[in-house]
Amino acid sequence: QVPLKPGRSLMDWIRLTKSGKDLTGLKGRLIEVTEDELAKHNKKEDCWICIRGFVYNVTPYMEYHPGGEDELMKAAGTDGTDLFDQVHRWVNYESMLKECLVGRMAVKPVAAPKGEVFKNEIIFIMLYSKKVYIVFSLLHFLFYSYDWFQTDSLITIVIYTKQKDMNTELVIVDCQDKRLRGEIIVGDHSYLVEYETFSLLVNIAEKVGKIEIILKKKDNVHWKILGQPLESHNTFIKRTDRGLFYRKCKLVSKTEVTHDTKLLCLMLPQSTHLRVPTGQHVYLKKNIAGREVVKPYTPVLPFLPLDFKEPFSRDGAHIYLMIKIYSCGLFTQALDHLQIGDYISVSNPEGNFKKSQVQTLEDLFLLAAGTGFTPMVKLLNFALTEVSCLRTVKLIFFNKTEDDILWRNQLEHLALKDERFEVQFVLSQPTQDWVGKQGKISSSLLSEFVQRSRKDSKVLICICGPTPFTEQGVQ
Repeated sequence: QVPLKPGRSLMDWIRLTKSGKDLTGLKGRLIEVTEDELAKHNKKEDCWICIRGFVYNVTPYMEYHPGGEDELMKAAGTDGTDLFDQVHRWVNYESMLKECLVGRMAVKPVAAPKGEVFKNEIIFIMLYSKKVYIVFSLLHFLFYSYDWFQTDSLITIVIYTKQKDMNTELVIVDCQDKRLRGEIIVGDHSYLVEYETFSLLVNIAEKVGKIEIILKKKDNVHWKILGQPLESHNTFIKRTDRGLFYRKCKLVSKTEVTHDTKLLCLMLPQSTHLRVPTGQHVYLKKNIAGREVVKPYTPVLPFLPLDFKEPFSRDGAHIYLMIKIYSCGLFTQALDHLQIGDYISVSNPEGNFKKSQVQTLEDLFLLAAGTGFTPMVKLLNFALTEVSCLRTVKLIFFNKTEDDILWRNQLEHLALKDERFEVQFVLSQPTQDWVGKQGKISSSLLSEFVQRSRKDSKVLICICGPTPFTEQGVQ
């Protein structure tokens, strides 16, 4: 992020968009934009960007962009979808840039390649307005199928994935508002079964390569159809193209961790099955001053387990979030003002971290600053519980003061309990009484701690914290 000029905050932008001022320069008209036309608008004083087929005039937004003008200019006059997804896919740009919408990109006919054999694709040809379009669908889709069966009291939907490593973290089911949505995660793709149906209770049973979604009938009657298939039903596409799905979760508790950090416990809806995998995050969405604001957070455990003989058992009904409340933070202040029983929208999990990166490790080093500690919680638990070849786990935890250290007592107890684990606290603004390490992240400081347990041991280093900390650490 970059420092913004006075009067250029998010609230200032919201006020501008509500002022009635023409932010597109088109006096309210929407137009169809060709690639050539888009490319002409590539300057700071005239900047158009395409995101997912929609074109926005971001010129008036330049000075309000938290990432600075240079970041926006990387996509000037082009399709910025991929760049946008890399940096902040979670941002609700449709709402944020609603008044900057120029129009849609013009549909470009695709010519059929001559003499090319598509071994891995199915080709559908559609006639539309006397033009021929070729639509390609991955053959992977053929490997996914589903069926359903019923008894007097139950409906069982069976999804055949032909994946041997299926587990509950890869299955997300929501059954609410007469809508059944079952999503199966496979790498960076997902398969979706989605029906408009009756309100039902949901239970998950997993088997090798097969997912069963069991629904309890409200009445013991024979069903002729499962329901009305919705638009995205029976599709296998990239998760980034799928878009984020949210459900409303109830705040059931809020406890103080430090002077400015709180642990929020959110309860999932009764008919939702959702397990957030290790190393992945969710997005919270809340309406603030008439605009949807979205922020990512990594779920933690309710506490740090001290016995790693068996995996920590979770009821699956709650999500715990450790959140630092900033005095000038628009979103965290809104979270802090939530009352027990209030609701907030929570997305599906996202992230690229895979447990396979940890399963053959001998040494694991965790570098965390402030609430950058949150992704380390589940990772610590998983590594110490399920990685049998692990020799050492070291957490180097950077904070400003002693009062800022999250779960200090729990971490110190864990270090005493498990000889594989070591924690080192480093403070940048210590008091005179502090006898531990002090300073900021540096090569000399890290060289003391980041050492292999033996020559050529397999090592993974994970880092999380504010951007300057992370960049310096990576260097």
